[in-house]
Amino acid sequence: MTPLILMIIAGAGIALLLLLVLKYKFQPFVALMLVSIIVALVAGVKPGDLVATIEGGMGKTLGHIAIIIALGAMIGRIIELSGGAEALAKTLINRFGNKRTPLALTVAGFMVGIPVFFEVGVIILMPLAYGVARAARKPLLIFALPMCAALLSVHAFLPPHPGAVAAAGQLGADLGRVLMFGIPMVAVLCLIGYVIAGRMTRKTYPMTDDIRGEVYGPHITNEDLVAWANNDYSNTKEATHTKELGLEESASSLAARLPKAPAPGAGLIVALILLPIILILLGTLATTLLPADSALRSVLTVLGAPLVALLIDTLLCAWILGSRRGWSRSQVSDVIGSALPGVAMVILIAGAGGVFGKVLVDTGIGAVVSEALRSTGLPVLALGFILTLLLRAVQGSTTVALVTTAGILSPLIATLNLSANHMALLCLAMGGGGLAMSHINDAGYWMFTKLAGLNVGDGLRTWTFLVTILGTLGFLMTLLIWPFV
Repeated sequence: MTPLILMIIAGAGIALLLLLVLKYKFQPFVALMLVSIIVALVAGVKPGDLVATIEGGMGKTLGHIAIIIALGAMIGRIIELSGGAEALAKTLINRFGNKRTPLALTVAGFMVGIPVFFEVGVIILMPLAYGVARAARKPLLIFALPMCAALLSVHAFLPPHPGAVAAAGQLGADLGRVLMFGIPMVAVLCLIGYVIAGRMTRKTYPMTDDIRGEVYGPHITNEDLVAWANNDYSNTKEATHTKELGLEESASSLAARLPKAPAPGAGLIVALILLPIILILLGTLATTLLPADSALRSVLTVLGAPLVALLIDTLLCAWILGSRRGWSRSQVSDVIGSALPGVAMVILIAGAGGVFGKVLVDTGIGAVVSEALRSTGLPVLALGFILTLLLRAVQGSTTVALVTTAGILSPLIATLNLSANHMALLCLAMGGGGLAMSHINDAGYWMFTKLAGLNVGDGLRTWTFLVTILGTLGFLMTLLIWPFV
């Protein structure tokens, strides 16, 4: 199949996906799976190999994030129902004030994002945004958008994240120099993201019923959110006790049956949030600083694995915030179990996004796009950015886009005699491309939009727009620095 036909098939597949989700209101998981199958068959994947392709994409994605999402949701639910999220939210609001709380969460996103994957950071910090939004009586997006944009910026640009590390390794760039240029650059981008997000969220976007009820309670409507954005709280209804039918219980009804106890201190909640982050960071440092045969390295590597770190934190949260405060074993189990139904669809959609991305990669579309750009004669910095951006747009994964671009550029780099500083800037320019264009084939896009309660269209107008602007600005910053290093 010719490169032109492959590119047409890819474009048609993405267009069909947008059409099904935006116009015909297909459930995103169903739409992603349907389009993935159609694109795979049209692009030449043999019917006998189709199932393996789907299972490979689903398994690879879910193997990375499914357990992380589930454990993180459990931690968030325990913190929420113990009153910890509310206590921490009130502390943040009292210390920073309502106007500066989004900035505080943006800084938290930047700091948390350095040692942990984007998905882990979102799961750890989103309950904070929920609690702050509920306590401040403000739309969730005001807090969640700049915070998560900061998380993704760090993920795209900086080691020890896998895309940045792999790209630097393939190109022969020094990680120390990448961090030296990258940390202040990403810090500036996070502040810019905070400012832009503040302007974007002057408009109030409707939230889906499930997330709005999760954050504010079932008595709050989208009309209330619009009024709150204008500092009008006069018509807000008070919460009423509701009895829900079915197997799933609301968080409020479950909380009502838990033993009454004083809310945990904000310091304790911060410590429980930081614990998995510290463990993951120690695991990362151990693999880079300690010798391979070190027993301490082996221990820290295990404890620092995101799955293990979050599991330890889940058990500690259950004990410290639950059992020690009077919850029975069955109540602890009920609280933990209540976190799972809400994230089930997030997990499925994230997996379907992985399937779509794998189909696009396996059909050779990424290679076709890359080869077409390689022959354009663009400057290496622009080439790195554009290649990564297009690969990111086509297949969804920041890491895959960075690794693929580095592999394509490495023979070219060998002939250019670039300095160590220029090599580091090239890696950061590629990171800008990896940050941009997070949309419907990206598991991170679905994670953010679902947890923020946004529909697909509003997700594209807010999340996709913001991260694309930040990625482009990151590239422009490397372009400005390039002549002076």
